[in-house]
Amino acid sequence: MSGAPLARRGAPEEQRGGGIGRDGGSRFEPQALLYGGDWSPEQWPRETWREDIELMRRAHVNTVTLGVFSWASLEPAEGVYETGWLDEVIGLLTDAGIGFLLATPTASPPPWFSLAHPDALPVRPDGVRLTHGSRDTYAISSPAYRAASRAIARMLAERYGAHPGLRGWHLHNEYGTLDHGPHAAAAFRRWLRERYGTLTALNEAWWTRFWSQGYSSFEQIEPPRATQYLPNPAQQIDFRRFSSDEMLAAMVEQREEIREAGSPAPVTTNFMLPTWNHLEQWSWAREQDVVSLDHYPDAIGDEAAIHIAYGADLSRSWSGGPWMLMEQNGRGARIGDRTYAKTPAQMIRHSLGYVARGAQSSLFFQWRASAGGSEQWHGALVPHAGADSRAFATTVRLGEILAAISPVAALPAQGRLVEAEVGIVWHADGWWALETPHLPSDALSYPEELRATHRALWRGGIPVDMVEPGADARAYRLLIIPTLYPLAPAQAAWLDEYVRAGGTLVVGPLTGMSDAHLRVITGGYPGMLRDLLGVRVEEIHPLAPGEPQELSDGSVVEEWTELLRTVDARALATYTHGELASLPAITSVARGAGRALYVSARLAQESRDALLQGLAAQLGIAPTLPGAAEAGLEAVRRRSAGADHLFLLHHGDAPVRVAAEGTDLITGASAASGLEIAAGGVAVLALASGADARLIPSQAG
Repeated sequence: MSGAPLARRGAPEEQRGGGIGRDGGSRFEPQALLYGGDWSPEQWPRETWREDIELMRRAHVNTVTLGVFSWASLEPAEGVYETGWLDEVIGLLTDAGIGFLLATPTASPPPWFSLAHPDALPVRPDGVRLTHGSRDTYAISSPAYRAASRAIARMLAERYGAHPGLRGWHLHNEYGTLDHGPHAAAAFRRWLRERYGTLTALNEAWWTRFWSQGYSSFEQIEPPRATQYLPNPAQQIDFRRFSSDEMLAAMVEQREEIREAGSPAPVTTNFMLPTWNHLEQWSWAREQDVVSLDHYPDAIGDEAAIHIAYGADLSRSWSGGPWMLMEQNGRGARIGDRTYAKTPAQMIRHSLGYVARGAQSSLFFQWRASAGGSEQWHGALVPHAGADSRAFATTVRLGEILAAISPVAALPAQGRLVEAEVGIVWHADGWWALETPHLPSDALSYPEELRATHRALWRGGIPVDMVEPGADARAYRLLIIPTLYPLAPAQAAWLDEYVRAGGTLVVGPLTGMSDAHLRVITGGYPGMLRDLLGVRVEEIHPLAPGEPQELSDGSVVEEWTELLRTVDARALATYTHGELASLPAITSVARGAGRALYVSARLAQESRDALLQGLAAQLGIAPTLPGAAEAGLEAVRRRSAGADHLFLLHHGDAPVRVAAEGTDLITGASAASGLEIAAGGVAVLALASGADARLIPSQAG
């Protein structure tokens, strides 16, 4: 590597970093919405670099992410760094007034590393060690891997950490590789010693008297690997917790190298949704300056819009405010064995859906579609067809819109970006617990229960936050736990306090039945919440697939039912079939100034919609724009410095009109006498102080 640290040419003021923020880190406060995505110039000749820069300027791109998968290009041999190409790329960006996020490339170790350190390759639960040939082939606990990761992070920070165009650090990429090898085993034992202190405590927590699993030495403990029959669920969930903590420690090591090198730029790493989760996001969020998300909806149509809202609400809640959309696919959704194309209107609506819910960026994977490699068919802002295409015209149009609505990026001095009176309790423990095998029904899925609950409120146009167990919940008039199998006594006390202070709590099935070690609370379900809910469940009665039942109030339930007795709760609905006929299914009880409802069965989606939207109405929780959801119009109110902005995203098939004392930032049109939004269209209204909007009823018919 030659030359001094790269910090030259200057940069526009909006590219410079902010002040000191959370835990001494840097505040993430861009002056405009960040637009662009992952750029991989190392894949292309220099003439393509220059073409890309011109296309970025044309599309109003102001930010690219560099280096995510470039370890082999930056360090072609151990300790030998080649940064000339990156110096040149950053120079081109700076001359064009385009900022950059710089990634540490540690998600994809180069071939030389894997050859030199075969023990740093991950081991599957069946004992098979993976070989080099894809991304994410690393053993997170390997000392050699951790040292190499720190070294390249330090090199990048020393060379580029003070560059005025650096918007932030993108640490690693989508942490989530689980390793069951010998390095993980040693680290797991250290983690267990710290967590439990003694083998006696561990054996008690893991209930090891069952099946003669009692440990007499920590050295006898291995990661949960393939075994003859069912694994120990306490060992499984502890390994998931350990793996999250171990990956977090690796990320923090990189962050500290960057800070020690003197770089003040904010740091983040990209969480990943929707189908797998190996991180405990609340603890991770506290170690970053801003949360970022890679989001790839697993649906099309309205379901894609619903999932975008879900991912965005999660990210805003994890971050506690503004967040970054690090990746999305602007061209399609991969579902099963094929990729379904997005229309230009969908690409724009989806992108604004994230911004509406607090994203300070609309970034994509990737800028230019790769001509080769494993993800050559992944969508990109510049498609294989090039700039002369409908897809790139949409890229340009989105850039114009994001530039026009840039006032939304100005953060309010205080208060929340999106005001919500409904909270949904989320924790990775709930996800991991339901992935342990041989529950009464393995069909109950944590992410599906959370998404179904969020979907019910989205369909009602009601804003939602996600809530960490034990967090301050006083802002929420309605708190919902769709399912959370393990609970700690402090969390049960937190829920009791919330209700007695005046909150309304809704608890779904398979909640609170175990402690944090997945030991069942005996004496009747739902364990620690029996007294709060005023019920006692004696038996669980899963339903056969495709055999729903109807309750006395017309609600439809599926998959899960329970034999429930009330203690001092009253029944809101009863079962009507079989041996559960006439027994309570949904109950309510008053506690202090509030009340607690228990839903002992899995509600079908329409019935879940009716229950939760009805409760919100009883509590006076109004939709953001009454009547909008029924017309196919998604309305989200985002607070900014000096104004509120009403995002209107029309997923319906007929035009609608919205009246408000405000102006559409995209078109400049006033909404005072009614602004028409075409089917598939969007608007972002800058509202006058205290102004509300209303839907103008259609005159058709």
